[in-house]
Amino acid sequence: MTQTENQSLIGQYGPREAMEYDVVVVGGGPAGLAAAIRIKQLAAKAEREVSVCVLEKGSELGAHILSGAVMDPRALTELFPEWQQMGAPLNTPVSEDRFLFLTESGASKTPNWLLPACFQNHGNYVISLGNVVRWLGQQAEAAGVEIFPGFPAAEILYNDDGSVKGVATGNMGVDREGKPTAAFQLGMELHAKYTLFAEGARGHLGKQLIAQYDLNKGKDPQTYAIGIKELWEIDPKRHQPGLVIHTAGWPLDRATYGGSFLYHMENNQVAVGFVIGLAYENPYLSPYDEFQRYKTHPAIRTFFEGGKRLSYGARAITAGGLQSLPKLTFPGGVLIGCDAGFLNASRIKGSHAAIKSGMLAAEAAVDALGAQRQHDELNAYPEAFKNSWLHSELHVARNFKPWMSKGLYTGSLMVGIDQVILRGKAPWTLHHRHADHECLKPASECVPIDYPKPDGKLTFDKLSSVFISNTNHAEDQPVHLTLKDANVPVSINLTKYAGPEQRYCPAGVYEFVKSDEGVGRLQINAQNCVHCKTCDIKDPTQNIVWVTPEGGGGPNYPNM
Repeated sequence: MTQTENQSLIGQYGPREAMEYDVVVVGGGPAGLAAAIRIKQLAAKAEREVSVCVLEKGSELGAHILSGAVMDPRALTELFPEWQQMGAPLNTPVSEDRFLFLTESGASKTPNWLLPACFQNHGNYVISLGNVVRWLGQQAEAAGVEIFPGFPAAEILYNDDGSVKGVATGNMGVDREGKPTAAFQLGMELHAKYTLFAEGARGHLGKQLIAQYDLNKGKDPQTYAIGIKELWEIDPKRHQPGLVIHTAGWPLDRATYGGSFLYHMENNQVAVGFVIGLAYENPYLSPYDEFQRYKTHPAIRTFFEGGKRLSYGARAITAGGLQSLPKLTFPGGVLIGCDAGFLNASRIKGSHAAIKSGMLAAEAAVDALGAQRQHDELNAYPEAFKNSWLHSELHVARNFKPWMSKGLYTGSLMVGIDQVILRGKAPWTLHHRHADHECLKPASECVPIDYPKPDGKLTFDKLSSVFISNTNHAEDQPVHLTLKDANVPVSINLTKYAGPEQRYCPAGVYEFVKSDEGVGRLQINAQNCVHCKTCDIKDPTQNIVWVTPEGGGGPNYPNM
């Protein structure tokens, strides 16, 4: 729905109701919930009342949460020193690390003494981040945080002086043409003295804020990856609780950044996934099909024989590191978690960083509220970040992604020197030169990739995968994958790049079909969307814009 159409509805049905809070948090992931909890902790300590609410676009907390995941408990321990006694679902300590370099038929294990510290996971836990988020939600509600799942923040509200006033939730009960139905409900405004944006990678509103306040000025272009994941229940004889396996190499070519993870959880479950940097060049590459092909490797498929696939999902990962981290503050609010980009790509970990960033922002907000401030910049937040262990950790990792963009062999060698010999203290900082969408080459310069057909046992097609992600959108609602120019997909993307959106999307949302007249057009199957945001990032013309669908839509991930 366009802003003009939305204003028309407000004029017809408005004004919108408004609720007032001290702090509004947009996003119920680890960063947003940690921030809300920390605010309540500090307010209780100071014997003050601070009102906090969290908006979550998923049908419930954890519904849209997807991560590997191996978790470093450092930040959680700062938030809840007694998390183990409190029943936090970190139940499987890492028992063994393996790093494999794969060729098409072989695998070579890197000796553990050669592994950089970023690939060593002693003291960490194999988790379901969705379940950790659900547990954090319970702690937040117990502390008095108001949580509203199924209500996506669709619009940023501004004060007359240009500061952020809060957000508005999306309208409900609007048909595909943007007209109200019998079930129509106008969105609600949530006003706050400070608004914390914690939407995850490529946040819909975070992207707007970065542009509005020029938060990327002087920063490297942000760079992303797509992570695709399946959850399996495997033969108990093949299960080793706490085993962590990472691979690099096949099935990707040596010039394409990416690799896999295979984590043995509790209850004979295994999380398996593949991560591919979205700066890849070949428009014929399909991240989804590379992942399926990876599972057929002799060193990998053995884990899944006799097993059952339980769930599937995908999510973009913000991976630029310190060089791409935007300015974190603006009048009236801040960016936290992956909305800013705190993930440590070298460790393949972001949840601890998200929690820590949320805590730092919360502390700055509580201090400002105590001084009777509002709608100004929380400059204490970035200052605290610069003096934190999180900044030190990301500084050590700052050259990992730039080195790995040089190719598998050169990158691995230089990362080894950077991390093992220099311990991340090299006197130089490498930079990202191009945004991911700028890296795609014309199809005429690339070789098509022939992917094998799925067998339905180990490898699967996209639609059967989307089915087990429990993805659902009301069919008669505005398409939330919008095009700036409806002609571009055929005139440029299909003609020049062989229609890459039909391959980089891991959910079968985009397909090119021919009309009765034989003219090609892009069909958008928005109901399949798993909210990974890859299209918004990788589209070579930046013509696709992901906006929030009606509340509660999208995947419903169990145990992911």
